[in-house]
Amino acid sequence: MLCCLLLCLQSTVYAQYNEIKKWAENELLKTAALRQAHTGICIYEPATGKYWYSYQDNRYFTPASNTKIFTLYTGLRYLGDSLPAVRYLNTDSVLYVKGTGDPSFLHPDYSLQRVLELLQTSKHIAVVPTVNENKRFGPGWAWNDYADYYQSELNDWPMYGNVAHIRHHGDSNLIVPKQFGFSYKNDDTLKELLAERDEHSNQFSLTFNSRDKSLQEAEVPFIVGSTQDLAGRLADTLHRPVSVSDKKGLFTMLNGIPADSLFTPMMHRSDNFFAEQTLMMCAARLWDTISTSRMIDYMLHTYLSNLPDTPHWVDGSGLSRYNLFTPRDFVSVLTDMYKTYDHERLYSIFPTGGKGTLKNYYKGLSVHAKTGTLSGCVALSGYLITSKKKTLVFSVLVNNHNNSGSNVRRAVESFLTQISEHY
Repeated sequence: MLCCLLLCLQSTVYAQYNEIKKWAENELLKTAALRQAHTGICIYEPATGKYWYSYQDNRYFTPASNTKIFTLYTGLRYLGDSLPAVRYLNTDSVLYVKGTGDPSFLHPDYSLQRVLELLQTSKHIAVVPTVNENKRFGPGWAWNDYADYYQSELNDWPMYGNVAHIRHHGDSNLIVPKQFGFSYKNDDTLKELLAERDEHSNQFSLTFNSRDKSLQEAEVPFIVGSTQDLAGRLADTLHRPVSVSDKKGLFTMLNGIPADSLFTPMMHRSDNFFAEQTLMMCAARLWDTISTSRMIDYMLHTYLSNLPDTPHWVDGSGLSRYNLFTPRDFVSVLTDMYKTYDHERLYSIFPTGGKGTLKNYYKGLSVHAKTGTLSGCVALSGYLITSKKKTLVFSVLVNNHNNSGSNVRRAVESFLTQISEHY
């Protein structure tokens, strides 16, 4: 009797796997959007330790912003409950400060400004340069995107998100920080605000349509420059002199905003800047030296040493096309996160169906997943809770498609919806 029951259950499981395979091979992979693309799929159930379906899950793909899943995992492992805001050494006469890469300083999303409060208590401030091995852009980034909001420069002490906030409303034109060069002109043929920056200097220009009386805003990355430039921006903000020093000594770490208040927007709106600075803060927390490559290498030799496949991981955001990961790598990391951290916490950090970067997809489904998009690349990896309350960890990576990204995403959505509704 028991043998018959086991055979029956085994038969049901095999039928389930075969049905998913049929949906994938006869529907998903044969759609016009994916027919000529390079696709990898991995679906796994942590509760049983069974793979429901895999297709080219050991092949390498450019994952775009799915890279942020590995960045999140690193942040969860090393940042603790709150971000490292600044290192400081307070003497009788001078407050010495060193940046840690915290992107929340004077960022409009964050009202809690502990570093600003600390700086405002001292009349004499000196910035000590942090050892920063990073360049202003990550490896393989598009250099001609220097003025696009999604590619802010990276540094050890960000301010204002390292973007100039430009605002036009009626007869008013404003730029923050105010010390940057700023010119503006009218062009009534424009349909929307045009904000630009000189490639080699912090000279910004704004072109607007004077007939449009609505509030219009833009964000354009500024050149972060040297430690001396940073001191100048701080002096302008604090309205007091700020110098540069090579002071040595035992610095104290000041903790800042809750870590999840950074992780959530990083994942929900796919914030590249927050992702890059997350790896930089992890390095600063460990070594007092900022190095994304060192942090990545350290992760690959510690928490990620047992990945199914060794990724080629070069940045925190996924902007670089040098990144190469396999679908089963993502499933492995997502599974470890699922086993290690509170599920509700994870689900709140990841975009949910109908919200964030998934606002137009998976409405009504219990999906908590990270999107990824570059030209020719679409990715989705995360958690799917089916109609029968089974939790699945999945990764679908698509490269080299020559269709619209929305068509690829709809095809993947249809496939995952079938699985959710049937099981």
